[in-house]
Amino acid sequence: MTTHPDNNGIGQDGSPRSGPTTGGSSVIRILIAEDMNMVRGALVALLNLQDDLEVVCEVERGDEIVDMALKHRPEVAIIDIDLPGVDGLSAATQLRERLPECGALILTSLGRPGTLRRALEARVSGYLLKDAPSAELATAVRRVAAGHRAFDPELALAAWGEFENPLTDREAQVLRLTAEGAEAREIASVLRLSAGTVRNYLTTIVTKLNARNRVDAIRIARDADWLP
Repeated sequence: MTTHPDNNGIGQDGSPRSGPTTGGSSVIRILIAEDMNMVRGALVALLNLQDDLEVVCEVERGDEIVDMALKHRPEVAIIDIDLPGVDGLSAATQLRERLPECGALILTSLGRPGTLRRALEARVSGYLLKDAPSAELATAVRRVAAGHRAFDPELALAAWGEFENPLTDREAQVLRLTAEGAEAREIASVLRLSAGTVRNYLTTIVTKLNARNRVDAIRIARDADWLP
């Protein structure tokens, strides 16, 4: 966890000050949640190059986000999905409940439509891939701070165009255990089924997903974020 005490927007009485201004416009205060030090450092350097953006707090864990946001009062929180402690989408949901004026912008390397659908269900303000051009990130931060939403357009179209998960909860459980390397007899023991029933489930799964085999079915389900 890193803060920026020289200009952290906290008054002498401990209350948040209004953000500094540049050219008569308020500077947008940003929290960054990213567990990879090099990536986090690059994001801080990149955003602080913009006259109207300022990173006021950095955290490495998802369970640090809410406390630090309440302390530093950012207008935008840039959150990686995969964080220790609490995952990024859960942290974004908590942040919305505790500090609704702070928009959550998810920055991730996961471009799967299923993951984006989960982000939409969590009512985040934006969702960008980590390999997006730097200008897109700065623009997305400004849009979120202004109360708008910022989503990668191609990902958004893919998410809304995808079919709903065709697997039942039981089928998804069977496929997840198969993906973890369990054999039919082991899955049957865990789920209290017969081995024949498990094999029937796997046959149905392969058919539903139009897969070539079980391995292909696992790939398809993972890409669509359908495995629990």
